[in-house]
Amino acid sequence: MSVETFPSSASERDRFILARRGPRAPLDPSLHQGVVVEDERADDGHVARVATVFLTGRECPWHCTMCDLWKHTTETDTPAGAIPKQIAAARVQIADAAPPVDTLKLYNAGSFFDPRAVPESDYDDIAEQITGLDRVIVESHPALIGHRVDLLLDALDRAMPLPRPGRPTKLEVAIGLETANPDVLDALNKRFTVDDFKAAAEALRRRGVAVRVFLLVSPPFIADAEQDAWLIRSIDVAFQAGVSVVSLVPTRSGNGAMEALAATGQFHEPSLADVERSLTVALAGARGRGRVFVDLWDLPRFASCATCLESRTARLHSTNLIQTIARSSARCTDCGAAS
Repeated sequence: MSVETFPSSASERDRFILARRGPRAPLDPSLHQGVVVEDERADDGHVARVATVFLTGRECPWHCTMCDLWKHTTETDTPAGAIPKQIAAARVQIADAAPPVDTLKLYNAGSFFDPRAVPESDYDDIAEQITGLDRVIVESHPALIGHRVDLLLDALDRAMPLPRPGRPTKLEVAIGLETANPDVLDALNKRFTVDDFKAAAEALRRRGVAVRVFLLVSPPFIADAEQDAWLIRSIDVAFQAGVSVVSLVPTRSGNGAMEALAATGQFHEPSLADVERSLTVALAGARGRGRVFVDLWDLPRFASCATCLESRTARLHSTNLIQTIARSSARCTDCGAAS
């Protein structure tokens, strides 16, 4: 199987992907699925305290080839009031964080501006729940960048306490570009083109909304020898479009479709060394045009050596914060990797 033989139409790809899914656990839409608090370098160089809330809501209408986030969604529309309730519970959970949280990521395993996942009627209540934070980050498919962004911006402005001593919470939108390779982007069933991404990024920047993108580490359909070159090209596309952050996400199996691609040699999960190399390549390709992070949430699954995992994870975290590769002269006594 290759890009040429993988289902060529979106409907055929949908059937291929859905047919290989496993079971989905029932979820309570009144409860979020967890909160992660971590440090992240902000655009002005200070270290922001960021809480990511994994929201529960309706599944994304797009079926991306590599996505396993559907496991954490509901099959029915998100009820009105559920998302504000989840955010309120998360704010209580992080209220005593030290240092305090100043940025909130609201990740709903889909598109925030999908009205069946996040009802427009909830925008004002959501804005009230995030009052006092410096920034809120949501995810969206490029096709949904439009009037709902304006509605959320208006809600954030209305939520400011009078007499409005400061600015409303800043909005940032994350888009899963994944790769700038047009054939692979199509095979990933993203349902948008690179030009669509550029147009969405421009529409957000016109509104004063910051943009970040997700790029895949070791996406399927790209030969090993071409991975770094396509990552650099994707970095260029992102920063030329005016994004402020590129977040690298190691591609993982676990949704059925990726296992099928792995069986035909079109995909293999990256190793921890691949992740480290990709961050080095991406930072060099960024050339100071913006920040580059690597996602550390699921890093242990990509490591083959438990002895050096902790130190290598710490080094990647440090690189995320200082935006310069944190070097190490030490070598793992078991695998020999720089640790």
